[in-house]
Amino acid sequence: MNDRELIKKCKKNNREAQSELFYTYKDRLFALCLKYCKNYNEAEDNLQDSFLAIFEKIDQYKFKGSFEGWMKRITINKAIDKYRDNFFSDTSIKEDMISDTDIDVELVNFSIDELFSFIQKLPTQYKLVFNLYELDDYTHKEIAKMLTISEGTSKSNLHRAKALLKTMIISEVDDQKKTVLSNE
Repeated sequence: MNDRELIKKCKKNNREAQSELFYTYKDRLFALCLKYCKNYNEAEDNLQDSFLAIFEKIDQYKFKGSFEGWMKRITINKAIDKYRDNFFSDTSIKEDMISDTDIDVELVNFSIDELFSFIQKLPTQYKLVFNLYELDDYTHKEIAKMLTISEGTSKSNLHRAKALLKTMIISEVDDQKKTVLSNE
């Protein structure tokens, strides 16, 4: 069954079609949830909440634009809704924690999973802005509207996220160097 037929059946609350839609898109949307949630369990909860919202709002989809894109927007918004109330609650990053040191790119050899784990360690507001801007190609104007912050705050949070990621990477590289030197 193609997406158009599947969507039409989901609009009629056909449980079989809803199940097929879920199994077709769950992995892609779960990967998206992982980018915006603190941990695996929270991502699972977000996925479930997202699919409930998708089925609840599916009548609003008018077959214009990408259906998967429409679902991704709902999924991202569900994750953001969870953080909106306490968006600035974990801003315990002090300026002296952020380094301006350059990174020697040739010495950095991290897997995607390791880089993703650095992003996951960012304070919530930095992680959200970083993911929305760098990974999902939203503009600062769109991010500001989604998170109910100013464009300047969005830009500042992105800058701080990048600086903090840089600091984390430098720290990890330094730790790796120390381990190598102590093993020699």
